[in-house]
Amino acid sequence: MSYIISTDSTADLPASYVKQHGIAVQFLSYAFGDTVYGMDNQMEPHAFYERMRSGEMPTTNACIPDEVQCSFESYLKEGYDILHIGFSSGLSASYNNARIAANELAEQYPDRKIILVDSLCASLGQGLLVHYAVTMKEQGTSLEEVADWLENNKLHLCHQFTVDDLFHLHRGGRVSKATAILGTLINVKPVLHVDDEGHLTSVCNVRGRKKALLKLVDIMASQMEGYQNDIVFISHGDCLEDAEFVAAQVKERFGIENILIDYVSPTIGAHSGPGTVALFYLGNVR
Repeated sequence: MSYIISTDSTADLPASYVKQHGIAVQFLSYAFGDTVYGMDNQMEPHAFYERMRSGEMPTTNACIPDEVQCSFESYLKEGYDILHIGFSSGLSASYNNARIAANELAEQYPDRKIILVDSLCASLGQGLLVHYAVTMKEQGTSLEEVADWLENNKLHLCHQFTVDDLFHLHRGGRVSKATAILGTLINVKPVLHVDDEGHLTSVCNVRGRKKALLKLVDIMASQMEGYQNDIVFISHGDCLEDAEFVAAQVKERFGIENILIDYVSPTIGAHSGPGTVALFYLGNVR
């Protein structure tokens, strides 16, 4: 029986990619003041980051179980099974909310399958994991086989990123206020990653923006042994030139030509801020 691949809007995949491959997307909302943005009311990414640059601070929400249940059920009614690749449980309640929805539907549709995978990934790291799932599905791989591959390989989906403004990390509880102030004064740029529990954690601190961007590629070089990366994903917080600089380094050092670049979505960008650059690939360890 045919199946649908579902994921969250935090996978940051381009709308054209989602449409081309028939991916179901569960939207996580965000808000500026009393105005809520979601599936039916979306803000252009540049405008979102400009509002953050002007000092407005958005709030974010996990996906809503009832909305996920409605989305899942629309496919179950048509006879499809579902493979849902969820936003890291270490960063959001969305994966658990999707599980609540799936459990409710399992009783109503006992002949259908709903398999959930906690990606332990974020942004285009989650998107790259979805891409591998989509590729296998389109090659005729079964739902169960794809799910098994995801479980066996998700901790090899490496995330390396840097941010331009430490105060956004302070707001999210990632660094202290004193660290944010001092780091800003001496031009320290943190390099972070998503660990095996799906949390954002610090890797190191680098003096200067360009050195931080180069460090992302240096770390990639140290982690790629034994893995063939035919495609790499890069996301950015409204700083395309910096993302393209990292892409050029990846092409030059590793000969990888197939690179997808897109925005960090508002739900994640609300916490990482403008100027975020993230690099995603398969490697031996996170």
